[in-house]
Amino acid sequence: MKNLSSWLIAIFAFMFWGFRVVATVLYSMGTEFVAPPMDLTMEIALLFITIICICFIITRKLLPVIIYLLAHGLYYGIYLYQNIIPMLNGETTLNNSMSLLVALIGIAIPVAAFFDVLLDKNRKAHPVDKQTDWFYKNEKFDRKLDDRADKNQYRTL
Repeated sequence: MKNLSSWLIAIFAFMFWGFRVVATVLYSMGTEFVAPPMDLTMEIALLFITIICICFIITRKLLPVIIYLLAHGLYYGIYLYQNIIPMLNGETTLNNSMSLLVALIGIAIPVAAFFDVLLDKNRKAHPVDKQTDWFYKNEKFDRKLDDRADKNQYRTL
């Protein structure tokens, strides 16, 4: 993860995960935070899936990003649909607006992570590091070292 965008996506994913943990804990205690969970058990399962997938997103694996995108797409897609229908009917409330914003963020972060890892896959297969390539990918230097013989006469007792 050498790009600033990759780090920012990971940081925003952890921040959104922490926000949803706080919202879930407060909802389970009976206090309603900004956007209550749609289903408490599914939200808890999604939180566990998310933390595992975010840890593997940092290592640039594609399968956890797909799982992360599907899990959030299914959960927050339904949440988005449930909050957009009342708005289209003219029943706009602050709770619906905040839930819609949370659902949009919940879908936008995995999509950004998916495209970031997908576009970074080519660079992962053929990494270029100018600090070490001059030594490891220089065949002329390797041949000089291989042809050179050790002419020192070491004494051993």
